[in-house]
Amino acid sequence: LLKEDVTAMMAPPAVEPYGPSAPPASMFDNMPGYEGTMAGGGGFLPPPMPAFPAPQPMPGPEQPHWNIPSISEDTAREAFVLYASSKCCYSPAPAKDCVITGMEAFNTYRVCLFSFLFDNITSGSGQPVDAFTQPPPGAWDIPSKTPTFFAEGKQQIKVPYTSSVKACHNCLGTGHKPCKDCTGAGNKVCWVCNGCGYRHGNEQCHHCSGRGRENCSHCQGRGLKSCDVCHGKQQLLVFIKLTVKWTNNTDAHVVEQSSGLHVDNFSEVSGKMLFRDSQFMVCPVLGFPDSAIMQASQRLVSEHQGKYSQTSRILQQRQTIELIPVTKVTYLWKEQTHIYFVYGNEFKVHTDDYPATCCCSVM
Repeated sequence: LLKEDVTAMMAPPAVEPYGPSAPPASMFDNMPGYEGTMAGGGGFLPPPMPAFPAPQPMPGPEQPHWNIPSISEDTAREAFVLYASSKCCYSPAPAKDCVITGMEAFNTYRVCLFSFLFDNITSGSGQPVDAFTQPPPGAWDIPSKTPTFFAEGKQQIKVPYTSSVKACHNCLGTGHKPCKDCTGAGNKVCWVCNGCGYRHGNEQCHHCSGRGRENCSHCQGRGLKSCDVCHGKQQLLVFIKLTVKWTNNTDAHVVEQSSGLHVDNFSEVSGKMLFRDSQFMVCPVLGFPDSAIMQASQRLVSEHQGKYSQTSRILQQRQTIELIPVTKVTYLWKEQTHIYFVYGNEFKVHTDDYPATCCCSVM
């Protein structure tokens, strides 16, 4: 997905210690096609209508049913032992010696939609003055080097034919500002004699030679300092910049299978890839055995188009469907029944009631 944000810029960029005042809006030229551009960012230029035809709906997988074989009891126990050993306060005994009394498989679908985005910004100094020599190109027409699809990145581009020279707003074109340390006086009260000119009795203060004041060391007695925005050059180069960003926007939906395992756990694991579709704009999946997946696909596609199409240009989308294996294991330990879950290709374990834990502290 492509989004272009325009920002009016001035060069050289610098920040005054106490913060310069914001440049007035009149400082920036009103460029054709960039009328909404504002100093410091915030201008918005909507993308043009897409030139590509609308994509056609894609059918789902041909197989009428999907299933992943249940894991073995040995695999379930090995995963449980590894889980217990990773916890410093868990005794390994229940994982090693428990009696597994039941194993129930739940196959859970997950549909994901990835949308790829693009964005722009630039800044700089010493650029040639070229404003109004010809109309600037449109923000969405400026070429940029697109990275590999779904690889995030950033690029800065100066908009051609938008550069002009303006008097510095911070110093009003003088190149200097009153020294803040001495409030423009060029001198301060002598710190040795506290302004009286004498130290002991009638002894003249040697530090200020009896004047009671000393030259300001910050401005060398001039009362003025070079402007921190224009660095004493009195003028600024003003132009429009674009910041180009490529970002991934991902949403996923897990179809719960009443296993009891919370859906948040599934974000940590992968599953078996059943379906994968990449194109300029994907369409909802049709003909999938589970109607909940088709409904989720419809919702995600609709949400992404509504969320990004008004502000961004779609470069590429990818839609996937995974089948995540979940095994609910019931076991006995000291005549008490407990459960744990083994899920994902990684055989990750989750349990809420491990029966042998302790509290420990480091002395």
